[in-house]
Amino acid sequence: MSIRPVLSATQSKPTLEGAGVHLHRAFGFHEPEAYDPFLLFDDFRNDDPRLSEKGFPWHPHRGIETITYVLAGEVEHEDSLGNAGRLGAGDIQWMTAGSGIMHQEMPHANARGQMHGFQLWANLPRDLKMTAPNYQDVPSAEIPVIEEDDGTKVRVIVGDFWGKSGPVDGIAADPLYLDITVPAGVTKTFPVDTRRQAFAYVFEGAGAFTDAAAPQGVLLEKEVMGQEVNIRDLSGNRTVVRFGAGDDVRVQAGPEGVRFLLVAGAPIREPVAWHGPIVMNTKDELRQAMADLRNGTFIRPAH
Repeated sequence: MSIRPVLSATQSKPTLEGAGVHLHRAFGFHEPEAYDPFLLFDDFRNDDPRLSEKGFPWHPHRGIETITYVLAGEVEHEDSLGNAGRLGAGDIQWMTAGSGIMHQEMPHANARGQMHGFQLWANLPRDLKMTAPNYQDVPSAEIPVIEEDDGTKVRVIVGDFWGKSGPVDGIAADPLYLDITVPAGVTKTFPVDTRRQAFAYVFEGAGAFTDAAAPQGVLLEKEVMGQEVNIRDLSGNRTVVRFGAGDDVRVQAGPEGVRFLLVAGAPIREPVAWHGPIVMNTKDELRQAMADLRNGTFIRPAH
């Protein structure tokens, strides 16, 4: 058994997306090979409805899959396939954009003003870039939960873990996507297939993702007085932790416990040509996608 080393631990960056939604981006649009097969991860947690209400009006996607996980509030969605629905707290949506889809996602805060959730983009390999689009909405009640005697809790969203299988399947990246809570002071080890690249995203509490007897943290990039510096710290809220090769991820929870997403997937290792919501393998394919948008052939007829 080998514990995966921490390659980097960085804070997500404030970003504006859609029609003016305030969110934090953990990674995306730069160095896609670092998180391959994943392209982008956004944290759209806000406690002020005005920061989310403008939403993500109609826009295209091609060549990727997206996984949306709602923690609080609701996301109303519809698309060019005729699908429409509403994701509530704990629900998941998987969308395969494939050859092309137009959709919109409009967040709605709950009674406390909260709109909390995450969106992950997974790349599609060359031979599936132009596959037929597809949608899958999964209610919270269908997501299996594992509870350990030490208080550790794992929601298995995608993949197989500790004898449970997540309800979302058919994703080309064959990912593992877990929502993990570890109580204060508990050290826990989680197996991850050695063939997969992996990262964790902390969104409550803090923890040390190290092979150490006590939390001592990892080098964490932070901005202090306008300068980026490296300091030792527990990985806390809105920190993305990228792991190297190994069999397991180990975390020791800090004094308030830690809750994080653990995500892993098999790398595709293909060229990436990326423009906004469209991700292909070559610039020629991107130019074709732009031409399709202009001439009205972006959405392919169903066969």
